[in-house]
Amino acid sequence: MVTTVERLRESLDAIAALEPGFAAAIGRVGYPPPRMREPGYETLLRTIVGQQVSIAAASAVWRKLEAELGEGCAPDILLDRDFDALRNCGLSRQKQGYARSLAEMVTSGAIDLHALPEDDEQAIELLTRIKGIGRWSAEIYLLFAEGRPDIWPAGDLAVQIEVGRILGLPARPSERQTREVAERWRPHRGAAAILAWHHYNTEVL
Repeated sequence: MVTTVERLRESLDAIAALEPGFAAAIGRVGYPPPRMREPGYETLLRTIVGQQVSIAAASAVWRKLEAELGEGCAPDILLDRDFDALRNCGLSRQKQGYARSLAEMVTSGAIDLHALPEDDEQAIELLTRIKGIGRWSAEIYLLFAEGRPDIWPAGDLAVQIEVGRILGLPARPSERQTREVAERWRPHRGAAAILAWHHYNTEVL
């Protein structure tokens, strides 16, 4: 798990022992803090609301949704609202489809977000059955809401950029290359991703 400062540092130290570039990166920007979210429906719904909009815009839509649906935007209440009610909260037709897909799967028992498969790939496959939840969103959920230690979002642009920089590669690696170079970091790849984002967001002289 990458849910505590100690666990995150232990994982990063294990990678740094294999990769001098990671040891140097930690020396430049320090250890990143853990980044955790509450597991469950609300976090995934917030992910859908926040897709392709700014943090400020997503927060405004969420406030309107909670005003309309109540705290947490319970799935049964969301399903009870019509198109216009949700549109007035700022949800586009597409995002309403995604939100309803999530709510329907939760209320029907098709997915139990508190009992996902222990196998990471099986959990990703199940999460991506929800409309609007692709592999990246599923990986981010498993990393930050469940603290799974070996989640590796190799398709993330910032992760690709920083892996290239940290390892001193001549160009940004592709998703396939990013997966390949990280194989030797198992089972600590989640910590590597967290450091990559930390490194990406830190200005270093």
